[in-house]
Amino acid sequence: MYMESSALVAALLEHDTGAKRPLPPGARLVTSALTLAETARAIVRARAAGRLTAEQEGAAVRGLRTFARRCFVIEVDRRVLNRVGGRFPVEPIRTLDAVHLATIEMLDESPELVTVMTRDARVRDNALALGYHIG
Repeated sequence: MYMESSALVAALLEHDTGAKRPLPPGARLVTSALTLAETARAIVRARAAGRLTAEQEGAAVRGLRTFARRCFVIEVDRRVLNRVGGRFPVEPIRTLDAVHLATIEMLDESPELVTVMTRDARVRDNALALGYHIG
């Protein structure tokens, strides 16, 4: 199961329980280093905008740290960035969304074995076109 930023932000800041469901037996949780950076930034922005209290911000930061400890984090390396420059099935797509999709492809897993947790329509549409499941 690949956790994309929009799903993690929804889980931590909007209390979306869909992203917090238990993993099936034998499944592993994977994400991109980009997810951790985007989610940390979303927490800071939400606090600065007054959408979170200091206590809520602290809870979200702790949730992010717990998530990071429990999953395999794939770095955004040259292979990922090289793939980002190519075409995706549903264009146009933003660069950061392409980083997520390229990272998913780096898993070297058959698409039918991977579920992508996302709330982003562009990521969802491309992941489906590439044969991945959506959670």
